[in-house]
Amino acid sequence: MAETGRLRLPAARPLGLPLRPVTALRIAIIVAVVVIWEAVSASGWLYRDVVPSLVAIGKALYATLSDPTFYFHLGTTAYEIDHHRDADLVGSRAYEIGIAMVIGGLSGLAVGILLGGSKFMSRAYEAYLYYLGPCPKIIFFPIMIMWFGVGPGSKVAMGAISCFFPVALNVAGGMREIDKVLIRVGRSFRANTWQMVTKIYLPAMRHPVINGVRLGLGVALIGTLLAETKLSNRGIGFLVIQAYSIFNMPQMYALLIILFVIAIGANTLIGRLGGLDDIKRS
Repeated sequence: MAETGRLRLPAARPLGLPLRPVTALRIAIIVAVVVIWEAVSASGWLYRDVVPSLVAIGKALYATLSDPTFYFHLGTTAYEIDHHRDADLVGSRAYEIGIAMVIGGLSGLAVGILLGGSKFMSRAYEAYLYYLGPCPKIIFFPIMIMWFGVGPGSKVAMGAISCFFPVALNVAGGMREIDKVLIRVGRSFRANTWQMVTKIYLPAMRHPVINGVRLGLGVALIGTLLAETKLSNRGIGFLVIQAYSIFNMPQMYALLIILFVIAIGANTLIGRLGGLDDIKRS
């Protein structure tokens, strides 16, 4: 006889262990990385200061966060005003990334649904996505500059191209994992294409879509920092290249840690908005 109304309690940790196995493994990995890093730093195997000690990196991180100039560069990365040579066109880093993700994400979503829903289209065109997707998008950067100039247009185009491929491939794969019963139910109710997409496809593909957006955000951030290293004398990307050029390795690693934390925060925010983190914890 089926039981109803029972509470679903979280799985208890094994007796004798103060932490859950997954948490303990994560901590062990972090500790191992720290120990290996310090061992390599103290061993002298590599060139001096290529792998600085964590103490030196910590001091550089504190000095960077205490410097008001850093927040100017951080603000430049988040919101930079670009004046085009031909017109007073105001561009924002966050605006550029947002527009790039909208263009690349929506086009990738449309192409992914088309390829995942049609075997003929998949066989004809999906191979091109697999061939072009892994290609480093830096090879398109000179072309984007020639087509759209050095203003916001080239950065938006680079971000859109980078975001397109992970979204399209994730959505195409997710389309094939949709329960066929759901598709038959939608067709039995004579749902049109728009209703099938909004009521059947997208709710069933929430995981692939959100994961594709996460990957797209990452490569869009990479494109933004790449533009700063090549076309700007301000921003976090410029600071990283400047620290590298003067061989200030502790500061360079400190800046990379800051970028890593920012990327984790943005990734976590997208996961929470998509409800994936709640699903994983349930």
